[in-house]
Formats: sequence, structure tokens, C-alpha cells
Amino acid sequence: MSATAAPAALQTGHIGLNVTDLDRSLDFYRKVFGFEVQGEGREPGRAFAFLGREGRLMVTLWQQSEGAFAPGLPGLHHLSFQVETVQEVRAAEEVLRGLGAEFKYDGVVPHGESAASGGVFFTDPDGIRLEIYAPTGADSVAAPVASAPTCGFF
Repeated sequence: MSATAAPAALQTGHIGLNVTDLDRSLDFYRKVFGFEVQGEGREPGRAFAFLGREGRLMVTLWQQSEGAFAPGLPGLHHLSFQVETVQEVRAAEEVLRGLGAEFKYDGVVPHGESAASGGVFFTDPDGIRLEIYAPTGADSVAAPVASAPTCGFF
């Protein structure tokens, strides 16, 4: 029998993302997710921003990268955000279209064939794969990939 040090209550904290242009990413994440800047640093070589909502830290952007997101390397697969309704997903989709975001699939799609949950799958300005989804309301359209979850970005 092995012992575990896992606490009884565990939840995800914030996520830190490396970006190439802090100002460009701040504009994107604020417009798409309604994040507020909770703190930032602008020292040369140490630019960052803490982003959140209602006092809760959710994402930290670190300007310390070059190039674009490399999905073929170990690390982050995609980052997902849940909203209450599919109407909120569609509203975010309109904002994303206005920003010229690149989508994996056209419009809201279910997570799998006959799944009620679903959303939009897109990339940020650095190519980081993101998702905004609702737990219900996406079951009226066919899944774009019948044999795999759409959140796999296959």
C-alpha cells in the first residue's frame, strides 16, 4: 500500500503562458475573456501581467518567448474555459472573429458525436490552442470528428 500526500480539496490555480508580445496578448485576452489586469511588471526582460476576474487570478502572461506555440512538443495541449451557456460561447465567437482569430472548426461544435457540451476551438496571437465551451447546448450539430473528441484539436 502506498501513501499519498494529496490534499482533500484540490483545484486548478492559475495558468502561466509565455507570449512574444505582452501588449498584443493583453489586448486579446482582455477582449475575449473580459480579464482585468490585476498586476503587471514592465522591467526590461521581465514583462508580465496577472489577469483575472472578480479578484481571482486566472492567467499570467510572461513575455519571454520567440516564435510560435509548438503543438508537437511536450507541454500544454490546449487551455479550456467554461462558460454557463452556448449563447456565451457564440458571443465570444463573434469577438474572436472580429479579432481575426484562427478557428480549428467553423463555429460551435460538440465535444463528440451526440455530446451536449461543446464550444469553439481557436488560437491566440502566438498560436496557443484555446477553447471556450458550455456544458450543454451544443448537441444540435454534428461533431466534426466522429471518432475523437474535438477538444483534441485533431
